[in-house]
Amino acid sequence: MKEIKFEELKIDTYQMFAKNWPLLTAGSQKKGYNTMTISWGHLGSLWGHNMPTVIVYVRPQRYTKKFVDENEYFTLSILDEKYKSQLAYLGSHSGKDEDKIHNCGLDVEFVDDTTYIKPSKIVLVCRKLYQQSLKEENFIDKKVMQDAYPNSDYHDMYIAQIEKVLIA
Repeated sequence: MKEIKFEELKIDTYQMFAKNWPLLTAGSQKKGYNTMTISWGHLGSLWGHNMPTVIVYVRPQRYTKKFVDENEYFTLSILDEKYKSQLAYLGSHSGKDEDKIHNCGLDVEFVDDTTYIKPSKIVLVCRKLYQQSLKEENFIDKKVMQDAYPNSDYHDMYIAQIEKVLIA
C-alpha cells in the first residue's frame, strides 16, 4: 500500500458508506482485534486547520465497539466490489463467536498500532478525538428515531482525525 495525502483522495463519500460498506477495524496484534461493516458515516473537515475527519457510528451491542473503545486508533478499509459477499458475512457474524475474518477468506495487516483488512483498495487510519452516545431526547425528528431505533439501541458516535490514507 502507498500513502497519499488526504487531499489527493478522490472518493464519493455517499457511495463509500451507503453502497461500499467500509470495514471498521480496531485493535492490535497483541491484544486482539475485530472488524464490522458500516454503512453510516461522514468524511469532512472539523475543528480548524482543515483537519480531515471521519464520523462513524457503532451500536453498543457490537463486539467491535470494545476494540474501538479500548484503542486510540481504528481503520476504515474499503474493498473492491467483488468482496460484497465477504462484507455481508463480516456484518452479520460476530468475532466473539468465530474468527470471521479468516472464515470469509480475508486477512489483516498491522500499521501504526492498529489493523486493517486485506485486500483493501483504500485504508483510512483514524485517531479518535470524540465519542458520544446518541440520545432519544436529542432527536428533533422523532420519526427518524422510531425508524432507526425501534429497540432503543442508540449508536455511539465517534469523531476521528484521518491521520493516514493508504491506497493499493
